[in-house]
Amino acid sequence: MAAPRLILIFSGKRKSGKDYITERLRESLGRDVCTILRLSGPLKQQFALERGLDFDRLLDASEYKETFRADMIRWGEEKRSADPGFFCRLIVVGVTQPVWIISDARRRSDVDWFQAAYGDVTRTVRVVACEETRRLRGWVYTPEVDDAESECGLDTGVTFDWTLTNDGDQVSLDEQLRGLEAFTRSRLTLPV
Repeated sequence: MAAPRLILIFSGKRKSGKDYITERLRESLGRDVCTILRLSGPLKQQFALERGLDFDRLLDASEYKETFRADMIRWGEEKRSADPGFFCRLIVVGVTQPVWIISDARRRSDVDWFQAAYGDVTRTVRVVACEETRRLRGWVYTPEVDDAESECGLDTGVTFDWTLTNDGDQVSLDEQLRGLEAFTRSRLTLPV
């Protein structure tokens, strides 16, 4: 595993557009330079294995995943309480690209682990969208999900290096992404 030159840790509420933004950034930089690492991947895989569930369906944006979300959150919290870096260590195994995008940080322990392990190559990015925009994307407030640490753990206590507003104004989002892309390229001395 090569040491990363830059780690971008993304966080944001459900339906804020984290996946859309991180995919755009990876495509812009190139898959040979940038990879997306999802903390939820190993969590969902192990959860599915232990409960005999369909792992692939837990990865998509389906109602199937929503059916198990609260239980999955509780199970993940138990794992993290025992070992805060458990899922973080799993996702970095074998990664060779110089830019790592953590697309779904949800807890202070996620950010703390990467900052402790990789120091000043770590940057934080918050994706925000108003509730109305999130509703238009299919978000519905769910007790024990939207008020749990998995949704609220990074609402305070973190000073983000970037905040990207994703409320449907494509021109504004493109401009914000250009700034983040320029910073990333400067860390790698990649052509624009």
